[in-house]
Amino acid sequence: MTRIDLSKRLKSGVFFFIDGAMGTQLMAEGVQPGSCYDAVNLKSPEIVERIHRRYFEAGCDAVLTNSFGANAVTLARHGLSGNAVEINRAAGEIARRAAGPDRYVLGDIGPCGDFLEPVGSLKPDALRAAFAEQARGLVAGGVDGIIIETMTALDEMTLAVEATRSVCRLPILCSFSYDPAPEGFRTMMGLTPKSIVQDLLKLKGMGLAAVGFNCGTLTMEGYVVLTEMLVGLLKGTGIALLAEPNAGRPELIDGRAVYRLSPDEYAAAIVQIYKAGATILGGCCGTSPAHIAAMITAIRSLR
Repeated sequence: MTRIDLSKRLKSGVFFFIDGAMGTQLMAEGVQPGSCYDAVNLKSPEIVERIHRRYFEAGCDAVLTNSFGANAVTLARHGLSGNAVEINRAAGEIARRAAGPDRYVLGDIGPCGDFLEPVGSLKPDALRAAFAEQARGLVAGGVDGIIIETMTALDEMTLAVEATRSVCRLPILCSFSYDPAPEGFRTMMGLTPKSIVQDLLKLKGMGLAAVGFNCGTLTMEGYVVLTEMLVGLLKGTGIALLAEPNAGRPELIDGRAVYRLSPDEYAAAIVQIYKAGATILGGCCGTSPAHIAAMITAIRSLR
């Protein structure tokens, strides 16, 4: 069986499973915390491919490339800004080998970790160029679509979408990170789900295929409520809803974020998120192939 066009697959309304956390899996393979995880694509590609294969063995339809921080702005902190295209191309090629002809690869673009003017000193043209360079490398590596995730600012997301669209016509998935607030859900920059959806709909003509959430500090119950809210906001738009929760709210233990939700507990919560209307389902921090396998088993048992 050969995979159908990703845009058609995402619009089908049938559940679509993506993978879980990459960073903790890299650390479990011996990669040092605080090092450049994206550079592992060049130094030890077999580690990254092994992780991708574990997620496919868990039942995923797609994996995200190991390129979350592989834009020139972020890579500059490791002295690797000149290697952005090479790192992203390798990320795509590694995931493509693991996926084979039947599964999908999503090129992962994360935030740059800095602020645009006037809040920060980063110039829009420079960031747009960095994202375009990253997308160019991912496309050269053979990805089927681009996922722009863990965003908190609309201007950065808009630049990333524009940059991606300038180099390819692949479907784009957009994901924001939310935290609880007295008035409801907010990103770190104070954006609400309603304001985000209203503005992202203006970008629909740029290949926007899905909108959703990942990471953040919500409880699993909070993620379910957020899903219900986003379902209402996206109704009738033709845009799919993406859900990549953490494995619950983290606890800080000895300076480290610890996620205690078991695979079965995670799966039970994701079933509720699926029933609320999300069709693109995966995991973020604290999740593992075991969490994803439990999620897929639980949801497929409903059919």
